Amino acid sequence: MSIVLSDLKILLVEDQSEARAMVRNMLAELGITQIFEASNGREALTFLDSAYDFIDLLVCDWNMPGLTGVELLRQLRSVDPTMPFLMVTGRSDKESVVEAKSAGVTAYIAKPFSSKELEAKLRVILHKMAA
Repeated sequence: MSIVLSDLKILLVEDQSEARAMVRNMLAELGITQIFEASNGREALTFLDSAYDFIDLLVCDWNMPGLTGVELLRQLRSVDPTMPFLMVTGRSDKESVVEAKSAGVTAYIAKPFSSKELEAKLRVILHKMAA
């Protein structure tokens, strides 16, 4: 089954509304229209409880109050080791990258990033999904 970018149904998890709007706009520029939003990890879990089968991919910030992106990732991996998860973060140090990879992240992108960089990461994820 081949998925194209515009078919993706994304849950965008970001606590800062400006950053969430920026990423949402980048996704929309790529033709992605099915974008659902959560302002933190707990809200994302609540959303997934009712709409899990509807989401293709999570795009999630790392640093959020309550439940961080990596904590959300670990909880998600405990029930689904395959749901694509793109970590979006200002943390680009080696330890953070290793921590995210060991938690099962699909891909990682450091802030700030361009629409082209986001598109490239999403295409890598699509390729993994199709494999």
